[in-house]
Amino acid sequence: MSASTERLQLALAAEHAAIYAYGVLGAHLTGDELAWARAGDLAHRQQRDAVADLITTASATPAPAAPAYQLPKPVTDRAGALALGVQVETRAAAVWRSALGSLSGTAREVALDALVGSAVRGAQWRSVAEPGKSPTVTWPGGT
Repeated sequence: MSASTERLQLALAAEHAAIYAYGVLGAHLTGDELAWARAGDLAHRQQRDAVADLITTASATPAPAAPAYQLPKPVTDRAGALALGVQVETRAAAVWRSALGSLSGTAREVALDALVGSAVRGAQWRSVAEPGKSPTVTWPGGT
């Protein structure tokens, strides 16, 4: 398997995990925040499909989603859901950022779109999860 296909498989795994996490966090939100969760879930489903198509185009088989994923901590309320939203998008941005260097053409465009989308959603979640702090980060997906 090529380095780019391996990176795409890692990105696919991150998208599967993000979709799972959005299902968990959405159960603890209402109003605009629930709408954000639904939009985030849809965005990650679209990214999952796009990256699965890239993997298939590379003559590889996209890895299936796991039945469940380990969350950083239990989500039992709104605050936990908001924190998970931040963590999901931070992790997704990191995975997509790390993939950029080994990708080119359409795959690189998909990765860049995913990175930007995660950065925007991460800022949105930070704006409510961490009031008083800047919702943006210097380099999304960086350490």
